[in-house]
Amino acid sequence: MKTFGPWLTSPWRRSAVGALAGALPVPAFPAPGLWWWAFLALVPWLLLVRSAPTGRRAMYDGWSGGFGFMLAMHLWLLPNLHVFTLVIAALLGALWAPWGRLVRRFLGGVPSWGRVGAALVVVPSGWLAVELVRSWQGLGGPWGMLGASQWQVEPALRLASVGGVWLLSFLVVAVNVAVAVLVAVPAHRVPAVAGLAATAATASAVWVWSPRPDADGRQARIAVVQPGVVDGPERRFDREEQLTRRLVGQDVDLIVWGESSVGYDLDDRPDLARRLAQLSRATGADILVNVDARRSDRPGIYKSSILVGPDGPTGDRYDKMRLVPFGEYIPARSLLGWATSVGKAAGEDRRRGTEQVVMSAGPGLRIGPMVCFETAFPDMSRHLTEDGADVLVAQSSTSTFQQSWAPGQHASLGALRAAETGRPFVHATLTGVSAVYDASGRRLGPWLGTDASTTAVHEVPLTEGVTPYVRFGDWPVHAALLVLAAVCLTEGVSAVRLRRRTPAPLGPPARTGRESPARHGR
Repeated sequence: MKTFGPWLTSPWRRSAVGALAGALPVPAFPAPGLWWWAFLALVPWLLLVRSAPTGRRAMYDGWSGGFGFMLAMHLWLLPNLHVFTLVIAALLGALWAPWGRLVRRFLGGVPSWGRVGAALVVVPSGWLAVELVRSWQGLGGPWGMLGASQWQVEPALRLASVGGVWLLSFLVVAVNVAVAVLVAVPAHRVPAVAGLAATAATASAVWVWSPRPDADGRQARIAVVQPGVVDGPERRFDREEQLTRRLVGQDVDLIVWGESSVGYDLDDRPDLARRLAQLSRATGADILVNVDARRSDRPGIYKSSILVGPDGPTGDRYDKMRLVPFGEYIPARSLLGWATSVGKAAGEDRRRGTEQVVMSAGPGLRIGPMVCFETAFPDMSRHLTEDGADVLVAQSSTSTFQQSWAPGQHASLGALRAAETGRPFVHATLTGVSAVYDASGRRLGPWLGTDASTTAVHEVPLTEGVTPYVRFGDWPVHAALLVLAAVCLTEGVSAVRLRRRTPAPLGPPARTGRESPARHGR
């Protein structure tokens, strides 16, 4: 407790400090975007956990910090989910409780050089395990993965092409562990500095030797249509139609509308299908729209990316697979359905699609559509690339959170998905932020902010080949799980050996005057 003083002897004070410490990494993400802060932001949390007097207290410190991180990362949900946002943060924050115990095990007290060296690998591995669990769609998905804070750093994007956002998270946590050791245990600066040097060497090696996307000489002119905040599906469609007509004569290859850009099933509204086909003929490009409506051919509401050509819908359709918890469905509705009474949770569950789809949008252009927060899942863009997509396209709408950090955070994910896959990425929204990235994750042109109602045309260079991440998948996660399995095995063996060394009692316990004669048969 020397690090934080006697003031933290109160469990409630300590938990409050833990929550504040856990929230510190959030300014590394948009909108502040202080990417460098991510390499220092975990240090106070690490120092708090390592000072815990017991393993149980370390787990509480991990939980409170996880609560603070989840709450700060999703603060923009408060106006919609109200108190339920706190419930979600508390439940997800509990995932960091085992991580807290791990931190204390390897950094608590005065750790040896060996423990410090192990901590540089084990603690980041534990963090990756937490991110893996919370990446399950049923728990809300991987929004706010620590490595995603590095979306605008070119060397980090190169690292993402090798190990995805997972590798970035691992290295960011490793740097924080090294800095925490330098602060708390300066006598062990050698392994800490060695860890920092190893991180720098890894980044340098990847920068020099990792393969870059191979430009094949082709380019696609892709237009994004962002209508802005417009009330009502009819007026929104009219505005999108008006903006799309501005693209006539601009020789575009594909036009992308945002999520929920069409509020009616096109089979029920053939007039809208005819208007879209007329727009396609006038502009000379296929139009990717997103229909948010009850389907006419099957029960339920779907969010569907539909490609429309000069003769109407082409038949290419992708139904959104990973829905937003509470926004588009309520997990375990029979248990958690009360969320609709305290916030703007989904009144009716939308239906899921069953498979990803690659669409042919004109000669030689294959696109891989995703909808909304599916862009947070690195496996979805990786699988679309494996299936032959030339361009990754995301249709999104964050109009509910217009004045928050959510639109910028969402748009930034496209840079990572582009770098991971070596494919350009188009992020088209209804109300901003819309963005386009090349195959290295570099931004093409300015973002369309939340105050824009306009179109933007981008010259998008196409690439071929695959990145190491596409080829080998989530190998940093697999390596982290192997590290944790080795730790568990080692700890188990040590516990068995310690038990064997403990001498057994030499005889029965001595009798005392308080024992009942009946106990001894008298």
